[in-house]
Amino acid sequence: METTTEQQQLHTMPRIGDKAPEFKAVTTQGDINYPSDYKGKWSILFSHPADFTPVCTSEFMTFAHLEEKFEKANCSLIGLSIDGIYSHIAWLRTIKDKIEFNGMKNIEVKFPLIEDISMEVAKKYGMIQPGESKTQAVRAVFFVDGEGIVRAIIYYPLSLGRNFDELYRALIAMQTSDAFNVATPADWNPGDDVIVSPAGSCGVAEDRMTSTDDLDCKDWFFCTKKISKEEVLSRILKA
Repeated sequence: METTTEQQQLHTMPRIGDKAPEFKAVTTQGDINYPSDYKGKWSILFSHPADFTPVCTSEFMTFAHLEEKFEKANCSLIGLSIDGIYSHIAWLRTIKDKIEFNGMKNIEVKFPLIEDISMEVAKKYGMIQPGESKTQAVRAVFFVDGEGIVRAIIYYPLSLGRNFDELYRALIAMQTSDAFNVATPADWNPGDDVIVSPAGSCGVAEDRMTSTDDLDCKDWFFCTKKISKEEVLSRILKA
């Protein structure tokens, strides 16, 4: 029977704004020291339940297919499951040699896949959810910025494959917020209007409502402005 301390270790997870927990690990691309090896770059650390499973296979093929797109946004991908390194290698080789999905085939996974047999990393990041499984990691996604700070977290159950358009959209939206000191509204994509932070005083609020500059204020607390898709992407994406 699990003790209270063991249960807390299983459920603990970093929060948005926390430093990403540090770890060293063996991967399919050699040893890594996370997050220090990725200083100056964003990274997406994501877990999957097990090798040689169909939903995970579809996800790894999709991530590998999109890896260059994420790299252009200064973001590295790092996968994890609690399988061993030889299982990882055999699975990734099978994906490349035998699996075709959604028009993709001969897909080579070049980003690191962490071996976590001890579940040490999975426990640090709260990837083991006993209500789902005590022996498999759920589909957790951690967005970590170039300073090693957790910026966003998304969790999916074992049965649900991730939406990769949304993962990329979230990355670009957060980078846009940093670059332009703005917020992004519901369903935002590059080229859509962005939100300017609410006025901090009555004088500023009145100025905004009567201003003729580029702000579009529906009310004192709801002001947007335009930033073109080209301006957003030229600031964020590497050539």
